[in-house]
Amino acid sequence: MTALRLLEPPPEVEALRARVRAFMDERVLPREAEVIAEDRRPGDGARRAVLRALQAEARAEGLWTPHLPREHGGQGVGAHAMCLLFREMGRSLVGPRVFNCDAPDQGNMDLLLQAGSDAQRARWLGPLARGEVTSAFCMTEPAPGAGADPANLRTRARPDGDAWVLDGHKWYATGAGEAAVLLVLCRTSDDPARAATLFLVPRDAPGVVHVRDVPTMAEPLLAHREAELRLEGVRVGKDDVLGEVGAGLRLAQRRLVPARLTHCMRWLGLADRALGLCREHVRSRVSFGRPLADHQLVQEMLWRGAAAIHAGNLMTVHAAVLLERGLVREARPYSSMAKVQVARALCQVLDDAIQMHGARGYSDDLPFAGWYRFARAARIADGPDEVHVGVVARDVLDGRLDLLV
Repeated sequence: MTALRLLEPPPEVEALRARVRAFMDERVLPREAEVIAEDRRPGDGARRAVLRALQAEARAEGLWTPHLPREHGGQGVGAHAMCLLFREMGRSLVGPRVFNCDAPDQGNMDLLLQAGSDAQRARWLGPLARGEVTSAFCMTEPAPGAGADPANLRTRARPDGDAWVLDGHKWYATGAGEAAVLLVLCRTSDDPARAATLFLVPRDAPGVVHVRDVPTMAEPLLAHREAELRLEGVRVGKDDVLGEVGAGLRLAQRRLVPARLTHCMRWLGLADRALGLCREHVRSRVSFGRPLADHQLVQEMLWRGAAAIHAGNLMTVHAAVLLERGLVREARPYSSMAKVQVARALCQVLDDAIQMHGARGYSDDLPFAGWYRFARAARIADGPDEVHVGVVARDVLDGRLDLLV
């Protein structure tokens, strides 16, 4: 069945999407298990060799970092086109990394592009765009520090001559254990409007202590390792301030609104792949004298997944179009709505996929259990469901949210 799209992309974007899908089908998915197996062998000299080979192929095919401008090696596509491309990449947990479009690097690159000085871009954006290094965004802290409420921020930075000195405790900093640069949010004032500043901190700077990678429900994979860090008298220069002093919360919000949308794009791809695998299974598996597909409760699961994915996709595309038009503030509640919808949809689709496949679905012979362990974090990452529900509810109560767009 030919896809009918509400917002038809330009022919060149559709052609790029088709190339990304073909690359995923022909090169990434067949080697997905190899990439994961290699990543689970720390200390192996050949670790991530398959990933690096796939990345080289993606770069050679002109599919590398499509979200970045051409002068940085990308294709300069907008947010709507990113929906089409990131959904295709997201069909595999390793797909986004192959194209250098995974979190947190993708969001950090975008923020450096928007707010970084020429020197900061040369030092950090260039290597990130080329895939030579990785990065981490360090905002979350152990309780009672900052989590969903940035007002609880406790990591502090104080001026000291021509430098800043950072002291604090961060955790759940995705990828920080292996990152070359950390984007660290610190309190620099008690003025609520200008309380925080973002600093670019080399990971190997004296005083940056990697306490551990926090064990989580999901197995660690590539950059998705949640680091705990201590900052003990870390000195950085004044030219390591990203943007300006006091702009940290504004920059964090500028990063997080589109970042949660790109999460949605990737999650939609994985949910769609999971539902497709279910479709194949229920048509061939016979139970109680007929295919599972003929049982109404199974049909209910398929309908529920299809409706949830479709709704989440429309929400995501709508918010992305607003961002592409420069309407960042207007996009925020729609971004929150999409994030809750897609995160819940992904978890529900995978839970139903396990149910439809029975004991085998629960086992690691199939990917659903592993994907679910990964997906459950979606309802917490970039703000828990409850925070986003509150954002949308406030705008509904104030009459500011137009639903019939």
